[in-house]
Amino acid sequence: MKTPCVAKCKNNEGICSGCHRTMSELTAWREMGDEQQEQRIDEIQGNCSTHRCSQCGEPAYCDISAGKSTCWCFELTKRDTSGIAPGLCLCRKCLEKLPLL
Repeated sequence: MKTPCVAKCKNNEGICSGCHRTMSELTAWREMGDEQQEQRIDEIQGNCSTHRCSQCGEPAYCDISAGKSTCWCFELTKRDTSGIAPGLCLCRKCLEKLPLL
């Protein structure tokens, strides 16, 4: 089974500070097929992206930009995005670093 785990697990209000998977991704990981796991790893690591993060400029992935009705970030505890222009998405690393509301 493939995994992006780096053995630095810490739940930071819905996202792992080590591998940047959401808690539901961690829970569902064993049930995902190899192809789904590889796709998710590529999304998390920026190998498959929909845009560049408005904070750091690195490749990032947004489920809505990819055509889905919801995004992985919706399940996180709300962060303070007041300093970010509306409609701009952040990568998992930058979103995880924002202060909570």
